[in-house]
Amino acid sequence: MSNSVNLIIALQALRVNKLRSVLTMLGIVIGVAAVIAMIAIGGGAQQRVQEQIASLGSNLLIVIPGSVIQSGARLGLGNAQTLTESDYKAIQQEIPEVQVAAPVSRGNAQVVFGNTNWATSIQGVYNDYFEAREWGLIEGRLFDQGEISRFGKVAIIGKTVASQLFGEDNPIGEMVRIRGIPFEIIGVADGKGQSGMGQDQDDVIFVPLTTGRARLFGEPRGRIARVGTILVKAHNGADTKYVEDRITELLRQRHRIQPTMENDFQVRNLSEILKTQEAASRIMSMLLAAVASVSLLVGGIGIMNIMLVSVTERTREIGLRLAVGARSKDIMTQFLVEAMTLSTIGGGIGVLLGVGISLLVAWLAAWNISLSILSILLAVGFSATIGIFFGYYPAKTAAKMQPIAALRYE
Repeated sequence: MSNSVNLIIALQALRVNKLRSVLTMLGIVIGVAAVIAMIAIGGGAQQRVQEQIASLGSNLLIVIPGSVIQSGARLGLGNAQTLTESDYKAIQQEIPEVQVAAPVSRGNAQVVFGNTNWATSIQGVYNDYFEAREWGLIEGRLFDQGEISRFGKVAIIGKTVASQLFGEDNPIGEMVRIRGIPFEIIGVADGKGQSGMGQDQDDVIFVPLTTGRARLFGEPRGRIARVGTILVKAHNGADTKYVEDRITELLRQRHRIQPTMENDFQVRNLSEILKTQEAASRIMSMLLAAVASVSLLVGGIGIMNIMLVSVTERTREIGLRLAVGARSKDIMTQFLVEAMTLSTIGGGIGVLLGVGISLLVAWLAAWNISLSILSILLAVGFSATIGIFFGYYPAKTAAKMQPIAALRYE
């Protein structure tokens, strides 16, 4: 008997008990839909992590000051001022794998333009910062050397600040007041979006580091040039773990830290953080998919149960077919096709439902999803395989029946 005839007989048998067939497929539908939705949402989460890390810059390491101890209490990382401009210059010059190093000092202030004001982050930087962060400008220019050396009162603003203070107007050449000091806007930075912590990276104003230190952050000009953070961008292809070790070794030497003493700084390797977060996200996606797969197994058991009931109900039919010349192989094939048809139809409906759920989540939660043809094909293929696997025993049972005994069955 041809496969097309077996398929027609299978569809006719399923149509006889429509409600039972639908309920039998329900487990497969839910399982496939859950697997596809979990893989899509999990893949979207991995993409989101990658985008957020990438927005900080590729091959990037961040050096931050260590903790300070007051009255026996450790106040946490960043409270001590242990990094200087000479540290960033040493990193730049003495480690060949470093493309650029960029010092940063930070503060917060109310910025005023006419009758409008906005509280934002102020960052003192050099132009190397924009190279390290791979952060371009959409308008204007970077700082020139004269503005840096003479504590120029110029600023580059982020897109959020530009929107809040100037709306749709061009801010280039306008004057704003930061802590009462007038600054000229010379550039607008391109959008970076939210950071991994949910902070708006575009809500910022950049000023020359020398200007920020002398005019905004309250550091006397004659004081050692302290910096809050040093960003280090490694060359493409460089081993960032090796660069991290070199930075640690260099700064321990410069800060005269003894072998038994803790570092007074910390180096954060964003590439390693990305790998860790991706691994955690991938494991979570696999766990969710594994839990969802349980529904497929439950659906498979349901198919076996219903097929066994179907074999019992159709015992006389099986006996009649065997009596008129059907082979045991034909009977087995028929029931296998029925089981596989159930699971495949359920898988197809599950695919549509899973894709719909994924798109709904993406729309409602503004969440990225990653739908791949491979995952859909795997889910459908797995559901068909479940139909064959769990339908084999009922099909084998039907094929082993003796014609005379089957015909006598009441």
